[in-house]
Amino acid sequence: MTQVLYILLGLAAGIFGGMFGIGGGTILIPALVFLFGLTQHQAQGTTLAIMVPPIGLLAALSYWRAGNVKISMAAFICLGFFIGGLLGANIIRNVPDLILKRMFGLFLLFVSVRMIFAK
Repeated sequence: MTQVLYILLGLAAGIFGGMFGIGGGTILIPALVFLFGLTQHQAQGTTLAIMVPPIGLLAALSYWRAGNVKISMAAFICLGFFIGGLLGANIIRNVPDLILKRMFGLFLLFVSVRMIFAK
């Protein structure tokens, strides 16, 4: 069941990534901290591991050596992210630019307020 939640998180991150062109840190790090109870370091390390193939190999390796990567979690989230990216890109392609800008801004505002006021 836990793996299904990881895939769903990856799917959501992929959809938002496909829709807004945002990185995993905007969705994945807050979700891993607030929903799955990881420390900030673990969330950042795990997110880097998810994106190892395209961008984060050396940084993820450094986090892994420090014990801050959850490999089993990262693999399942990566699967969902892969599929979600395609879905998100297809969902948003016909949305007018001004509406997309506003949606993106509201999303970032929500995340920033949550990060600022979280315990």
